[in-house]
Amino acid sequence: MSLIDVHFHGTNKIDVRDINSPEQVLLIAQEYCSMRVDKFLLTLYPAEINTMRKTLLNIKKAMEYQRQEAKLIGVYLEGPFLNPEKAGALERYYFLKPDVEVLNRLIEGFEDIVKVITVAPELPGAIRIIEKCAQMGIIVSMGHSNATYKEAEEGFKAGSRLITHLFNAMRGIHHREPGIAGFGVINQEIYVELIGDGRHLSDKLLKWLFHIKNPERIILISDMVKQNEESKKLQGGSMSLKDVVERLKNLNIDENKLKLAGETNPERLLKINSL
Repeated sequence: MSLIDVHFHGTNKIDVRDINSPEQVLLIAQEYCSMRVDKFLLTLYPAEINTMRKTLLNIKKAMEYQRQEAKLIGVYLEGPFLNPEKAGALERYYFLKPDVEVLNRLIEGFEDIVKVITVAPELPGAIRIIEKCAQMGIIVSMGHSNATYKEAEEGFKAGSRLITHLFNAMRGIHHREPGIAGFGVINQEIYVELIGDGRHLSDKLLKWLFHIKNPERIILISDMVKQNEESKKLQGGSMSLKDVVERLKNLNIDENKLKLAGETNPERLLKINSL
């Protein structure tokens, strides 16, 4: 299985927050390669626009001369157009109101490497951001969101095709209001990210999701981060995507579905079959 991790921040040795040079980007790739992952998107946290652009520049330079490392195929922006009510472990201080001019300032010159951006669809101006990104060929993932089912559906109609780490940092399912999490379960066309480490989603829920969700729309992710032992919040993942897949095999989840979720579905979403 050729694993593709679309949502990965870094390892315990080096994280995207540590990047000050293209060489450090390549160190991340080398480290992840040693964990038997073949391709990945490097995911940025929300930060000041200039800081995010400096990181994007280092990543772009690294991509120009990467060689034997796990192949870095682009960037995933987890924000900054997110809902502070659903910040999770992210720093809400850097969240911004959706604004096309801000988007343009953030990604100008990096349109070729930015593959995914997370947006909270319920925020004023978010639909315009989703439409703009869809026109540019950037995948919009809905997340860090308090969206109702209807608001998530409106985001999907505007062009969003993915939901960021389903159930985590978002409105959950209520029997009278399914919310954005319910939309991800019920709508069989939208892709959903699942963190399969057993901490972010219960194993019973993971098995249920693999049972009821269109198997061609599930994407396993690591959401791997450099762990902060002092933090009391639930952080991103601490397992590589390879370890996540092996773990789910031990739960007797169908291996054909795991192959779809770890390889085929990310390829289809990102259109990277030829890479």
